[in-house]
Amino acid sequence: MTIELGLDTFGDIPTQDGQRLHAATVIRQVLAEGQLADRLGLDFFGVGEHHRPDFAISAPDTVLAGLATTTKQIRLGTSVTVLSSDDPIRVFQRFSTVDALSNGRAEITVGRGSFIESFPLFGYRLEDYETLFNEKLDLLAKVLTEQPFSWSGTIRPSLQAGPIMPPTESGHLRTWVGVGGTPASVVRAARYGMPIVIAIIGGSTSGFVPLADLFRRACTEYGHPGLPVGVHSPGHVAETDEQATEEYLPHFIDQMRRIGAERGWPPISEEGARQQIGPDGAVYCGSPETVAQKIARTLRTLGASRFQLKYTNGSLPHEQRLSSIRLYGEEVAPRVRELLASA
Repeated sequence: MTIELGLDTFGDIPTQDGQRLHAATVIRQVLAEGQLADRLGLDFFGVGEHHRPDFAISAPDTVLAGLATTTKQIRLGTSVTVLSSDDPIRVFQRFSTVDALSNGRAEITVGRGSFIESFPLFGYRLEDYETLFNEKLDLLAKVLTEQPFSWSGTIRPSLQAGPIMPPTESGHLRTWVGVGGTPASVVRAARYGMPIVIAIIGGSTSGFVPLADLFRRACTEYGHPGLPVGVHSPGHVAETDEQATEEYLPHFIDQMRRIGAERGWPPISEEGARQQIGPDGAVYCGSPETVAQKIARTLRTLGASRFQLKYTNGSLPHEQRLSSIRLYGEEVAPRVRELLASA
């Protein structure tokens, strides 16, 4: 099994001297972080789509186009593209363009997203949440064949079109589905022959084993055996466990409390945050050895072949993010491969 190790960012906007950085500064920092990941030989760099004041990236394909012409080998994709509030044809056109600019390194990960701001912003009703994603994924699947197609649904007039321009040189634009734990989501992805990325942002990895197993069974039933499973989780790497926790924990707690307040969750305690950082938690924070052991254990447990570390969190400074990326590329990634090779 080929193991892929990558990074994700939402372009979290940090504060400096008590002031929130300008989004333009953060976007330029993300470019520098992606370029570093490429130089370190990492496999994937993903940027998420959000439409909130605490995240800088609302047009991930544009950021990826910038990286496409300033990197050489790393695969470039989204984490995630909020398909429900986008146009599947335009999604394909933008990413096939990034694919051309990067000489075939573009990917898409589509999903519902973890926030709902894009729905009112682009004129969609939350009452149509399920229908929008289901029908737009169906349309995207037709477009991805890069052949003439016909499509009908309820969200737009029926369509006969294709192939959509510009086509990819390979004839295939790798497209994943981001899932958060719903069985119906993984079965749907299997039906379309799309690999999944499981977002594990709380709880223990072992709790997602039934989901990964269901996906593999569904893939076999639908005639798509062997599709890969990926994992997306937050974390931070520093020289020691103590340093990583000291750097990361305040930003993690602050962000979880802010988002929790929006959603009516009880505020996370420091003890609860430390449990998430611990061996059975969803956060990969620690020394290179600690993080590598935890990633290897996750990949083995789920039978997954890709791990994407969401290395930004709230106001974590750019310098600490760069240091985390270096350690992840230079020490964590080779150690994970070594651990899995010896298993």
